[in-house]
Amino acid sequence: MTALVNHQVRLAKRPDAAATREHWNFTTEPVGEPVDGGVLVKTLSLSLDPAMRGWLNDARSYIPPVAIGEVMRAGGIGRVVASKNPAFAVGDAVYGTLGVQEYMLIAQADIKRNGLVKIDLRAGSIGQWLNVLGMPGMTGYFGLMDVGQPKEGETVVVSGAAGAVGQTVGQLAKIKGCRVVGIAGGAAKCKWVVDELGFDACIDYKAGEGAVRAGLKEHCPKGVDIYFDNVGGEILDAVLAKLARKARVIICGAISQYNNANSMPAAGPRNYLSLLVNRARMEGIVVFDYADRYPIAIKELAGYLKDGRMKSKEDVVKGIDTFPESLNKLFAGENFGKLVLEVATD
Repeated sequence: MTALVNHQVRLAKRPDAAATREHWNFTTEPVGEPVDGGVLVKTLSLSLDPAMRGWLNDARSYIPPVAIGEVMRAGGIGRVVASKNPAFAVGDAVYGTLGVQEYMLIAQADIKRNGLVKIDLRAGSIGQWLNVLGMPGMTGYFGLMDVGQPKEGETVVVSGAAGAVGQTVGQLAKIKGCRVVGIAGGAAKCKWVVDELGFDACIDYKAGEGAVRAGLKEHCPKGVDIYFDNVGGEILDAVLAKLARKARVIICGAISQYNNANSMPAAGPRNYLSLLVNRARMEGIVVFDYADRYPIAIKELAGYLKDGRMKSKEDVVKGIDTFPESLNKLFAGENFGKLVLEVATD
């Protein structure tokens, strides 16, 4: 293994706004051998997620920030290429926090912390294991089912509807008997959300000023029972103004705010008094809280993929050297589906 070279992407300095190539160092080092209890994993594909931008800030959060000089944190799929752990055999497909690098050497003490688990690629493709069966799918599943608690006939609105979390939330809500209205950017994404994913309607937030408010008025005449928020900002305010009695608002992310300059804090909701008027509830979702229940969600969602009730769309970019620009596709709304960085072919 020492003859192999590991290419890595490390944080060079913290960005004040958008993270560009200057904020990263591209490094190489020899690939080491695992010691007793450890494993060596070759990275195949990595999940690129909006939350990664938040991990670059030196601020208190649900997870420690990436340290200067540290390999950038990322979840991914890989193959075990060397093992001194009886739980993992050479050739096993695995999921875990592998980082933006070609190989990950994991000591026995770090296996649980890195969330390294074997996966069955017969249940889904690599892309699906990073999407519906991965962290986005788990976020959507537990956010909707545990926090949202959908009931048949209710109206569910989901922003970022064509993205990784949004596509799972909307399809799952339809399966549970809800009316589903998406919010997405651009006519093509909205058409796909309705025609391919089966949403009842989709509002194009890029269609002009007032488009979201007008769309909500048209498609949610009785109000919004559940809002799954992935974007924050003005869209969150618009939906808050349309809440139904006893509505539930799930705060998953605020991608519209992540690249604000550090001197400009995230914009908070102005219409929060709608929660009082409508006896509504707003609650955050952090997927790691549900780790012990992932197998339950994976089994259910894999069944929907198999029987065709759910689809999984990925936007695959290739090459570890493209990481800075590929990550920023998320914040420009350039990705169509779950953004996946292919590091190596299987």
